[in-house]
Amino acid sequence: MHIASVQNARVKLWSQLLDKKGRDKQGQFLIEGVHLVTEAIRSGAPIDAVVYSEARGIPSEVDQAATEAVEKARAGAGAGAPAFEWISVSEDVLLKCSDTQTPQGIFAVVNKPAWSLEVLWSGGGQDQPGRRGRSGEPLVVVVDGVQDPGNLGTIIRSADAVGATAVVLGRGTVDLYNPKTVRSTMGSLFHLPIVEAELGPLLEEAGERELQLVVASLQASESCYAVDFTRGTWFIVGNEARGVSETASRLANRRVIIPMAGDAESLNVAMAATVLLFEASRQRLT
Repeated sequence: MHIASVQNARVKLWSQLLDKKGRDKQGQFLIEGVHLVTEAIRSGAPIDAVVYSEARGIPSEVDQAATEAVEKARAGAGAGAPAFEWISVSEDVLLKCSDTQTPQGIFAVVNKPAWSLEVLWSGGGQDQPGRRGRSGEPLVVVVDGVQDPGNLGTIIRSADAVGATAVVLGRGTVDLYNPKTVRSTMGSLFHLPIVEAELGPLLEEAGERELQLVVASLQASESCYAVDFTRGTWFIVGNEARGVSETASRLANRRVIIPMAGDAESLNVAMAATVLLFEASRQRLT
């Protein structure tokens, strides 16, 4: 299939996905560029269509990822053969559907996954196996009002890197499917469950399940390196300026400090989350 006109009905729908209102209405989002599209295909993401430049053709990396997915499906090692459309378009269409000044020549329309809150307790969901680490206990990052897309993307990448169970996004957090956030995850949003939830009731339930709800604080006296993170642990990270919300602070049952030998006053929220996650990973791998 080929689309040349920016007035095409599908192109108009795709361009609306650049805004949160359009994404919420359609239940879809855009990913742009060879790396993200390749990663989405390899991860079995719910892709609706792959849209590429007619003039530039399908990038070899994307074509190879699709071929490998089909072969895995035939061998019974994948989640099923890719069922998305391949659509060639004009450069004008690419420009209309991109939030960058120089479109990369390929994008994909992806359906938002519908994760259940059960993945937070069971460690996996849908076709994805459990992600509990060698300790056998869940490791979750709760994001409470982080506003910068780059910070959220880094937190998700770090959670992915350590094999965390899931990431929870609370109210007031930047939209996961904002194009800048999507780019900053570098494909990690396809590797683990990311759940949006009302934090108050969720953290209450987590506490009732005797999970360790940890916040980092400069006022804390207990070092993060002295705490047992092989237990079921949820790290709660807050807004860049205000920190965690009053509700999250009240429901947290463990406060730790990240020791710093230098003169820096504090760490960026994404860096703090990364330090905590990798300390938990170190403990679980030994």
